[in-house]
Amino acid sequence: MARAQKVSALNAEGSATSGALHINEQSILAALAATVLVIDPEGIVVYANGAAENLFKTGMSALLGQPFRLLVPEDSTVFRLIEQVRRDGGDVSEHGLTLQTPRFGTSEVNILASSLPEYPGCVVICLHERSIADQIDRQLTHRGAARSITAMASLLAHEVKNPLSGIRGAAQLLEAGVGEEDKTLTRLIRDETDRICALVDEMDVFADAAPQRHAPLNIHQVLDHVRQIAVSGFARHVRFVANYDPSLPSVLGNRDQLIQVFLNLVKNAAEAVPQNGGEIVMSTAYRHGVRFAVPGRGSRVHLPLMVRIQDNGSGIPDDIRAYPFDPFVTSKPAGSGLGLALVAKIVSDHGGVIEFDSRPRLTVFRVMLPMASGDGET
Repeated sequence: MARAQKVSALNAEGSATSGALHINEQSILAALAATVLVIDPEGIVVYANGAAENLFKTGMSALLGQPFRLLVPEDSTVFRLIEQVRRDGGDVSEHGLTLQTPRFGTSEVNILASSLPEYPGCVVICLHERSIADQIDRQLTHRGAARSITAMASLLAHEVKNPLSGIRGAAQLLEAGVGEEDKTLTRLIRDETDRICALVDEMDVFADAAPQRHAPLNIHQVLDHVRQIAVSGFARHVRFVANYDPSLPSVLGNRDQLIQVFLNLVKNAAEAVPQNGGEIVMSTAYRHGVRFAVPGRGSRVHLPLMVRIQDNGSGIPDDIRAYPFDPFVTSKPAGSGLGLALVAKIVSDHGGVIEFDSRPRLTVFRVMLPMASGDGET
């Protein structure tokens, strides 16, 4: 009964007056894009605004009266901040906090926790998602990486392969007029020249070729195909979990290129997870209200379709976490550092955005893609 009275008091109390206008505080809180929660001394949610429903993907009736530990894992930093506010009073904040929720997944937020002097033991939590701003920054960064490797591929094709052709031709001419012992050296020149040309050819996938035709695709069929390849080969030791939104509309993209994107991400995840207990979660969701200006298009593009590849591996090392999509950046002893650079380029060519969060035992790559319109292929 006391808890119900507290919820009623927090939801109905007070109004602010500005001039001739009577502005209800609840209307202001409901209009905020940031999530606002009030947690009582027992850890129960006794107030939530409308943005909280979007963040936790649940209705208001399910939020109010719910233990906060059922919405956020108990090892989250949020609980440390709540206890600090209860102990010391005042308010505390933390920026760039990784928040994991059972339904929404992982997101990066700024958090402000404050005490409520009128209600001892109650704490106000304000969560502001950083994802939209971060997506814009990362979009520019990853497209910059894609452009840089495209330029590098063009440079290699023009400035390296042409001289190599001349070197190989000269070795063939020499081979015709030398003894058998010297032919070993000329063959070595030819073989090494061919090997270098093959390496340059691998870079050709980054070069700007003719525009690819994109068509409406079922992204779940793409992901299932990637999973079948993985479990038949490099990821036999991994447990796969598929959490798909069956109502997801079609993606506008190139099937072969998207298979290459998610195959690279799944392969990286499979190499990072432990041999025993390794898990990769492939999930899809629809996100509202995120639009980006894409180079080459006159209008802003809606990127509502999100694909998440999550693993419980060791995470991305701190020394490369700031630029994993740059070419030749890798933590693998025998890696080339071109896989994620290629992923960034293909996603960029699709007008999409890729971002990630990583810490030990939880790495998540999120790919946002455009939805196919009703007019078919473009």
